[in-house]
Amino acid sequence: MFSSLFGKKVKVYKHIFFDLDRTIWDFDQNMVDALRDLFFDNNLDSFFPDVTTFINTFTKHNDYLWEKYRLGELKKEVLRFKRFDMTLKDYGVNEQLLAKKMGEDYIKITPTKTALVPHSRELLEYLSPKYKLHIISNGFDEVQYPKLEKCHIAQYFDKVITSESSGYHKPCPEAFGYSLSTANAKKEESIMIGDDLEIDIIGAKKFGIDQIFFNRYKVSHKTKPTHEVNDLLEIKKIL
Repeated sequence: MFSSLFGKKVKVYKHIFFDLDRTIWDFDQNMVDALRDLFFDNNLDSFFPDVTTFINTFTKHNDYLWEKYRLGELKKEVLRFKRFDMTLKDYGVNEQLLAKKMGEDYIKITPTKTALVPHSRELLEYLSPKYKLHIISNGFDEVQYPKLEKCHIAQYFDKVITSESSGYHKPCPEAFGYSLSTANAKKEESIMIGDDLEIDIIGAKKFGIDQIFFNRYKVSHKTKPTHEVNDLLEIKKIL
């Protein structure tokens, strides 16, 4: 939908779809805090040189396994256990019961962490009176909903759509199609805000909705999103 401003057509949005992790909720900081808790609670300093080594090892395996999960090559339950099992085995710890326990504890601990990406709350307060805000996330239901509650930002969002509820992972067009249908939103009235160039931005672009690439770390790329910002507050100049 367009309106006219001094004779020039200006696009008018009604629905804003946000990614959650690393766009609003500071995934990296919260993950580190949760892993630190697990490291010391389970006395892993007996096996690992230090907590940083443990976190880096976990991150390597987690990234690899998450991609397999996103592609449908791995079950959720396997991902939860395997990422800790592989991390422990790298340092000679072959204790599957411990890996399973850590996998379960991680899911419980992580949503209690409340670090937000800088200026995210201010942006949500600015946008919420003007638009309907929604979440499209590839995360687990039992993790994503508590994150919003614990950070006291659930009230800003009209719909929260996860890959578990939709049955599709971004960047599949079906993930965006399901989300727009759930929100009763049209493509021309919608815009996607996310930090992942392939999953959020290119996925939305291929589906046919506008995008704002939140390029927090100023990563070089050749994609041409509708808009690009390095700080969330810059979005106030766009919307």
